[in-house]
Order: sequence, then structure tokens, then C-alpha cells
Amino acid sequence: MYKNSLPPIFVTYQIYKSMKRIYLLIILLIVVLTSLTAQENQSKNKIMEKNKSTLRLIYPQWQGGIVSHLLPELKPDDASRGYYLGAQLLNFLAPYNGQKTREVPVSLDINDRATENGINSYRAILKQTKDALDILNENDPERIVVLGGDCAVSVVPFTYLAAKYPDDVAIVWIDAHLDINLPGDNYEGYHAMALTACMGIGDKDIMNMLPAKVDASKSLIVGIREWDEGMKERQQELGIKGVISSEVAKDSSSVMQWLKSTGASKVFIHFDMDVLDPADLIAAVGVVPDGMKIDEVIRVINDISAEYDIVGLTVAEPMPRIAIKIRNMLNELPLLKD
Repeated sequence: MYKNSLPPIFVTYQIYKSMKRIYLLIILLIVVLTSLTAQENQSKNKIMEKNKSTLRLIYPQWQGGIVSHLLPELKPDDASRGYYLGAQLLNFLAPYNGQKTREVPVSLDINDRATENGINSYRAILKQTKDALDILNENDPERIVVLGGDCAVSVVPFTYLAAKYPDDVAIVWIDAHLDINLPGDNYEGYHAMALTACMGIGDKDIMNMLPAKVDASKSLIVGIREWDEGMKERQQELGIKGVISSEVAKDSSSVMQWLKSTGASKVFIHFDMDVLDPADLIAAVGVVPDGMKIDEVIRVINDISAEYDIVGLTVAEPMPRIAIKIRNMLNELPLLKD
């Protein structure tokens, strides 16, 4: 009777085995997908928690720079306040990922620029330093992204975080300049005193306001290519390490080796846009050649992020020449200026 076909019971058993395999595969697939979804949700939750603990600080301080003579293509008042517009543009262009955002109130009074204690615009800078500290104390962030503003916008956030993570931080200062001037030097712009201020060296009243300081031995300057008079000697006196642009052109090993030597697990990164090679992008006041390429800066920062906890990140000194000219043009058009 079953000469040319399989017995029904055998066929039924084979179907059962096949269906069982299919069911097992479906169950396995559900388990795998559930596990992957749980991992993805956990990862998303971690990112959300990180974003919740990160403050995006808009800090459009411009008074730290004395730069109008370096920008003859702009009206002096526009050039002086250029960093203010630059900070607003950075905030507009930077991706938004749910971070809490606060802005430091900054005066636009061009006449409030009196020099006191060897610092230009001293009173405005003193007030804005206090206002920035009040914002940080009120919000108590674990990480801070700063969109500036002149280079001195790093001083309050970095010293605030240094107090939060004592003896476990290092500064990587990516800049064409050292920023280690002091009150009493020929140049009175506070932005050139930013790194020394982070080290607790500078005007007594400002230093007394700052929550902490970072030792010079835990500060590295990357991309230096322009030294003011006497600054090489001061760098040696303070014991601050430096890396020129060519040393990070191919890889980030010099920076990573230095970071390892500090023993720190957390890093503050200051990125002054004047470090960029003007052949790649003219984004700041300075146009000294042979700077770092955009890709090189991004690579250095991301290499640090891969091995260390970046708790502070500043992008500073954008000078939006074209945007200023466009704004001034729009201000002269009918129906817009009325």
C-alpha cells in the first residue's frame, strides 16, 4: 500500500520536526531582538542621562579681545563685538540633542571698556564672570559645552568642573596662541590671559571668584604657531607642555601620550578656531598660515573622547566677517530697518 510513498505517520512526524525547528527559530529570533532592543534602549537611556547632565552654555563674551585693528574690513565697533554674533551663530549651527541650554547675559555697551588692574573692559568681565558662575551653581551640571565668545569663556566652566572633579582633570588647549598673558603685560585683552586664569594665576579679585584651578603640569597647548614677546620664556617658567601643528598632522599620539602621563581620567578641551589653517577655513581673527586642518582637530578631539571622559568642551573665538556684513546690509534695506 505504501510502496511508492512514505507512511502518513512518518510524513506527519517530519512536518512536526520542521514546525518545531521553525518555532524554535522564531523563539530564538524573538529573544535576540528583545535583547538587542533592551541594549538599544539602555544605550539610549545612557545618552539621555548624559545629555540631561550636560549644560550647553552660550557665552557670547566679546570684551576679552582687543581685535578691531586686526579687522580693517569691518567697522571698529562691529569687529569688537564680533564674538557676540559668533557665539549666537555657533549655537544656531550646532546640533541640538536635548541638552539644557543657558546663556550668560553679556553687555553690548561699546563704551564700557575701561582698563582696570591691567585688564581691558575689567568691570564688564568681572560681572559676566559672576553671572556665569551663578548659572553653573544653579544648574549643577556634570559636563559643560561652551559656545563662545572670546577665549576667556573657558575660565569659569573649567574651574567650576575642576572643583567638581578635584585632582582628576587635564586641559587640552587647542589654540594658535599660548593665552598665558598676565595683568601688567603690554596686551590688556583678558582672552590672552585665559589659560593662566584657569591655573589660578591672574587678577586677585577674579581669581578669588573662581572655584578651583588646574595645575600647569596638567595643561597641554596644541597647535601653537604664534608667540607674543616673552611668552616662550613664560611657558618654560610655568612648565606648560606644547605641541605644534606638525606634530599632530598624522596622528594624535603626542597628545595621547601626554594625557596618559597626567593620570587624569577627565579632560577639558578648549578649541580656539584660530588654530585652523586659513587655507582650510578662515573662521577667527588670526590668519597665520600653517595651522591645523579641520579634520585634524576633529580627529584629535575624538581620539581623546575614545579613551577619556570629556567633561568640558569649549568652541571659541568665531569671527563671522561675512555674517556681520550681511547683517549690516540688511539693516540698510527698507521695510527691514523701519
